[in-house]
Amino acid sequence: MTQQILERVAGHEQRFNALFEEYFDTVGAGLDAPSFSRFTPECLRLLRELSLRGGKRIRVVLLHEAARLVTDGPVEGLDAAALSTELLQTHGLVHDDLIDDSPTRRGGPSTYYSYRDRFPDHPRAAVGLTVLAGDLALALSLRVLLEAKVPVALRQAMVEAQTRAAADTFVGQIIDLERDFAAAPDEDVLHCVADYKSARYSILAPMQLGLLAAGEQPALFEKELRAYARLVGICGQMRDDYLDLFGDAATMGKPTGTDIREGKNSYTVRALLASVDDAERCTVEAVLGDASCTPEAIAAVREIGERRGVPAGMRADMRRHARQASEVAAGWRSRWREESVAFFEQLPLWSVERAG
Repeated sequence: MTQQILERVAGHEQRFNALFEEYFDTVGAGLDAPSFSRFTPECLRLLRELSLRGGKRIRVVLLHEAARLVTDGPVEGLDAAALSTELLQTHGLVHDDLIDDSPTRRGGPSTYYSYRDRFPDHPRAAVGLTVLAGDLALALSLRVLLEAKVPVALRQAMVEAQTRAAADTFVGQIIDLERDFAAAPDEDVLHCVADYKSARYSILAPMQLGLLAAGEQPALFEKELRAYARLVGICGQMRDDYLDLFGDAATMGKPTGTDIREGKNSYTVRALLASVDDAERCTVEAVLGDASCTPEAIAAVREIGERRGVPAGMRADMRRHARQASEVAAGWRSRWREESVAFFEQLPLWSVERAG
């Protein structure tokens, strides 16, 4: 990406981080909880810690850049939409870490493990409170839109877009779990999971919200927006799966090999099994789904993948989908502002290169 775009991205991120912190400073006062409850403020504290701990805020950037496709002037409603997108993301992280039994997130303890440590003798309470913490984040993500100081029609349209995105994400989580019951899902199934589980709420919905806030009607361009979001979502899921085995644990803030230990039919696992010989397949399948397998066993699988060229092949696939997404965005030049079209054109390849 150009330096100008990178500086604009950094500005979106910095401004939002301050906004998010301010939001959590005040959200408790507007929550109708009984005065005796100690668990409610503790839940908000955990949501705050997870939300403010990090993350690239790419959804916020997409939201603002989508509005800039239409205008470079101030746009009402973007702050509420940004808070909503990141609260929905917090909801997803809380539930993801419970589903995956993940101890860490963004370099700190997951919400689930925080509750496990808090209630070591009450595992059901730890699970229940984790579910409810994620549910509360979802409710807050919709509430912040309902309270946005924008015209009623715009408010309703934004709530509808975000509600659809949330529902699609839940379906994505369901088919993600269902995928792992299949013996060998084909690539179309993996692409569908990526679309529902991440693309629709992480890419499509922020773009729709930004366009709506700027006075555009995204429904007029739904086919191409969905195509762009799907392609970028596939790249993102490929990148996540790639990093799960071939990434650096310290950089990611979570251990590698999680998908292998959980027996997930990820893009990486599919690429591995398609590349190995019979002896290597036995090595991979011996650890696939073994929650207790050692770091050395994961390292051995990683070495097999590297020897068979799996990382290079996956990067090539990511670049192919990224180029297709860039071509979709390039077609927007006749309709929308050049500087933000350039952002959406450059984003897919930039995201993929960071995986290298």
